[in-house]
Amino acid sequence: MLEMVESKTTEDLMAEIGQRARAAGRILATAPAEAKNRALSEMANAVRAATPEILAGNRIDVETMTSNGQTAAFLDRGTLDEDRIEAIARALEDIVALEDPVGSVMAAWDRPNGLKIERVRTPLGVIGVIYESRPNVTADAGALCLKAGNAVVLRGGSDTINSNRAIHAALQKGLAAAGLPEDAIQIVPVTDRAAVGEMLRGLGGNLDVIVPRGGRSLVERVQTEARVPVFAHLEGLVHIFVDKSADLQKSIDIVLNSKLRRTGICGALETLLVHEGVAHSHMPAIVSALQEKGCEIRGDATVRDICENVVPASEDDWSTEYLDKILSVKVVPDLAAAMEHIATYGSNHTDCVLAEDQAVADRFQAEVDSAIVLHNASTQFADGGEFGMGAEIGIATGRMHARGPVGVEQLTSFKYKVHGTGQTRP
Repeated sequence: MLEMVESKTTEDLMAEIGQRARAAGRILATAPAEAKNRALSEMANAVRAATPEILAGNRIDVETMTSNGQTAAFLDRGTLDEDRIEAIARALEDIVALEDPVGSVMAAWDRPNGLKIERVRTPLGVIGVIYESRPNVTADAGALCLKAGNAVVLRGGSDTINSNRAIHAALQKGLAAAGLPEDAIQIVPVTDRAAVGEMLRGLGGNLDVIVPRGGRSLVERVQTEARVPVFAHLEGLVHIFVDKSADLQKSIDIVLNSKLRRTGICGALETLLVHEGVAHSHMPAIVSALQEKGCEIRGDATVRDICENVVPASEDDWSTEYLDKILSVKVVPDLAAAMEHIATYGSNHTDCVLAEDQAVADRFQAEVDSAIVLHNASTQFADGGEFGMGAEIGIATGRMHARGPVGVEQLTSFKYKVHGTGQTRP
């Protein structure tokens, strides 16, 4: 691939990548599950074997990100160690265990005239994934697309290009070992931003859908310029509402985990809404626990009156995804006000209610229009692996085709198979 880059323009390079992906996709569409699973298992082995090379590439990337002044959250997402590489390999093996969606019958029925009709899952074709900073996406996206019978073109961020290339090399070894085309999983080998533009234009009709995974500016560009369908993945402006019926200790545990387990992921809590009925009984203990862990609290006037060492929250804070040890806190009069705040400032990603009153939980989950709505559980469960999907390409926040974690089933379409015995239409 690198040799090909030297003699071609970005436009020609991307056109050839698209053509190769389309050809590989035709083979994958009918590849048996056994071949795909063998490839995934071999990929896991190859990733483990390539740990020294992956770490070496990642060290270069981390040094570059550090010298470029990247944030702590960005560095956390882009940094690999042996445990994270092992997690990548295990995720590949988890996908092996998933049922192959291709060819599965979603529904079947008979017509009065004797026709038998089936709705059957089929691959989407060729998927483009544009992502930033997370090297694990290289493996997750490549593996999920493969399992669903799709070819994939991966365009990772320039900050982690060395990590991505090392992981991709391991994926190609797995494909080759299983006798599947190596072009089934391709990585854009250049950092030229023009390559993204070529993907958004569809690679000459060879790209069927784009999945963006990154910050607001990336997603907005993709949504604005793409000429092919997009699985939107906006930022995770995540809320928790502590209802007046919430259990205090449960609330402390869940809020701390939601915010601080990993601050740089899209399921991390960014705004805490507290019912005024428990503002004095619950909020001080929750805020104090967060502050003891080094979390800065930005609160409205009521929060500042009740809790110590709280920074005044600005209007911008309610719509900020910090991805850091910073949390906005607001006191609201009731459930309706909490849901109104979420509707106004949220990103339709993940939101949670802490309540022992089941009626409150039921109403919250019915009326909050987010891809993932939790009750009495950490928002950091907003993850395809935690949903039993093996892994995910991202969490789609739109309403068409895919919503929530995008796993193997969401990477398929369907067609109708109609079986007759000679029927003609009168």
